[in-house]
Amino acid sequence: MNARFFRPQPEPVQPGQESVWDFPRPAIADPCSSHIVIEHQGVIVADTNASIRTLETSHPPSYYIPPDDIAPGMLRRAEGSSYCEWKGAAAYWDVVVGDTVLPRVGWSYPSPSPDFAILRDHIAFYCGPFDRCNVDGETATAQPGDFYGGWITSDLAGPFKGIPGSRGW
Repeated sequence: MNARFFRPQPEPVQPGQESVWDFPRPAIADPCSSHIVIEHQGVIVADTNASIRTLETSHPPSYYIPPDDIAPGMLRRAEGSSYCEWKGAAAYWDVVVGDTVLPRVGWSYPSPSPDFAILRDHIAFYCGPFDRCNVDGETATAQPGDFYGGWITSDLAGPFKGIPGSRGW
């Protein structure tokens, strides 16, 4: 069997969980009332109950935070861009906490595609570089791989895109 076309076996869904294999493709963006907190070096970088959660088959959610819920002075525009087939052109952001710069740990869509207009001016963050990223009080772990920005919590069943061998999913 060609590994490029291999679809993994979804993990069993436990009570209180949702399977990332039930998430749609193409991706969607939905308002989310979960309490999202990002902390680094004892500083709250972001704190919101008004994020936008993006969902895509095989990916844990990414959380896009409104700018008013990000601590002032933390963001600095980073070089470079990328393109998402659904959301459009992405811009990147550094986070500056005191003397520490976390390069390209955030991204946004300044002019998203019409289906993702809700993301305009919101910023998503990789959770791996920060000391703590919480969803409703639970510390999230980073989606595997060096590109994806999903946050994994215990209410999700995988496996998750980004693990070895998942390139063709």
